[in-house]
Amino acid sequence: MSYLLLINKSILKIYRILFILLISISFFSCQKEKNNDSVSATTKVTIREAGNQLLLKNQDSTSLILPVLELQSSVYKLEFNQPLTFEPNQLVAAINSSFQKTSLPKNYRVEVLQCRDNEVAYSYEIHTEKERTLIPCAGRLLPNGCYTIEITFLDKVESSSGYIWLLSLLGVGLLIFVIKLILNKKKRKDNIIELENATADFEKLGVFQFYPEQNKLVKAATEISLSKKECEILAIFVANPNQIIKRDELTKRVWEDNGVIVGRSLDTYISKLRKKLKDDDSIKLTNVHGVGYKLEM
Repeated sequence: MSYLLLINKSILKIYRILFILLISISFFSCQKEKNNDSVSATTKVTIREAGNQLLLKNQDSTSLILPVLELQSSVYKLEFNQPLTFEPNQLVAAINSSFQKTSLPKNYRVEVLQCRDNEVAYSYEIHTEKERTLIPCAGRLLPNGCYTIEITFLDKVESSSGYIWLLSLLGVGLLIFVIKLILNKKKRKDNIIELENATADFEKLGVFQFYPEQNKLVKAATEISLSKKECEILAIFVANPNQIIKRDELTKRVWEDNGVIVGRSLDTYISKLRKKLKDDDSIKLTNVHGVGYKLEM
């Protein structure tokens, strides 16, 4: 009973850990979504400010900035409501000035695309490692036209490594706990079987231990249950190894002495015993045609 109680307590612990894990995942998922929304909003405001500075540098007071779009993770698009012209160095300065005021990633790529064919009219990359920064000739004036500006952050806007590490640690911890529980459960079961077997009389039968009083065979702490008739038949063979036991003697001792006469039941029980003893090739329950059976060891 105490063994079952211990198992139930262990299962309860697993449920508690799973519950805590699910709560943690839900909490951090909500936090992650909130943080992502906050970062996305900040990024859009910053890019919009860069577009406003670009218009001011060109003394353009009529063009309007359309809503900044997040095309995909870490990729944003800046658009204007009408054609405009500007020098690339003005764009570089406007974006750099706006980004310096925030904690946005410092590595990014800027592409100026023509609206009609989506061809790249101008592009550059900024890196914290100066040797990787690429700013082509920025003095050439872009002709008046419709342009969209795409900004791609080369580093993730928000690192979720802490979140991933936490979930990984929780998952690994739970896995280790479950593995230990299974191993301990098996060890306790083996110990119980060994303790029961140590206090009971048994006959050595090849790789098996035969417990006639408990109606079972045991092989490497694995119990093989025997019916009462199987046990009675096997006990006769174990008491007379390598000797022919006549059919009449078996049926008399197992059935007729109890007032029961059977036909083919003996053959059925012999077949069942053979299947249960098949794991040990050194033991054979053979049929001596027309006479009876013999337990060869």
